[in-house]
Amino acid sequence: MQDRTAGDSAVTMEDLAKIAGVSSITVSRALRDSPLVTEKTREKIRRIAAEQGYRFNISARNLRMRRSYSVAVVVEMTPVKGRPMSDPYPLELLGGITQELTTAGYSVVLTSKQLLDTAPVQGADGLILLGQGSHGEAVRALQATSLPLVVWGAPEADGSYVVVGSDNAKGGASAADRFLELGRRKLVFVGDVDHAEVEKRCAGFIDALSGRATVHILRPKAFTFEAGFDCVNALLKKKGGRNCDGLFAASDSLAMGAIRALTEAGLRVPDDISVIGYDDTPGAASFVPPLTSVHQYLRDGGVLLAKKMLAMIEGQPDVRSEMLPTTLIARHT
Repeated sequence: MQDRTAGDSAVTMEDLAKIAGVSSITVSRALRDSPLVTEKTREKIRRIAAEQGYRFNISARNLRMRRSYSVAVVVEMTPVKGRPMSDPYPLELLGGITQELTTAGYSVVLTSKQLLDTAPVQGADGLILLGQGSHGEAVRALQATSLPLVVWGAPEADGSYVVVGSDNAKGGASAADRFLELGRRKLVFVGDVDHAEVEKRCAGFIDALSGRATVHILRPKAFTFEAGFDCVNALLKKKGGRNCDGLFAASDSLAMGAIRALTEAGLRVPDDISVIGYDDTPGAASFVPPLTSVHQYLRDGGVLLAKKMLAMIEGQPDVRSEMLPTTLIARHT
């Protein structure tokens, strides 16, 4: 066959597919270095492409397909000293998302809602939002872009968007069941219920108690160790504030801060008061005492977020919200 120069339009992807004895989509994936094609086949197709003078024009392909083959992941989280971006949330979610999207040949653009007007975000094929924000304001900001949207969080009654998340209500219920088994009846919930996920945890917690225990709600605005310490410390200084025997926190960091406040006040965990956290972060098991916590399957959640997004980009009908299970991991608190 006559040699072609790079960029000669006479050489098509279909030509390469015929020479290699594979489909055009396999050629496309091989030239994009997709792991869906074996290394042996990728090398074969790249060799044939070089021999024929074919150069894979990503920009032209994207223009033809009217796609950028990128997805913007928006993290609704302000990094602070007590809650860095290196925490399991959002890092495990991002790991699952990246694994699934890159395997499908998509690039991942990591950003925040403050940067929605930038070219990489505006040119993305879809958006994945990690965290709905207080009162859902982050969701509304992203819906205004009119791009396909999948959200990590909790479904809301009037929500018109696809949500992937943990079953927060059942997570809260499992904490309630644990306290009832332990004979704890004067309970405290720690978490900002303006966030949909936390509100579901609190509601599931209270519903499962069925009036068999009292619940005092503390609403720190952050999810940090310091926030947990400060709000519980303030409670303990109030009249009757020490009159509790169980505490359920909306995150492990809040729970750990609460334990520090309790122990500094002379209360023993779990002898005087039992504590349960949420997320089951690696630090929960190594904390002293080891923290009982509700486990979320965050990496699986990231994979599912990406699968839902790819289905929406491909125009698949009836892409629905889906909740993952949670598991209470009982330790020493």
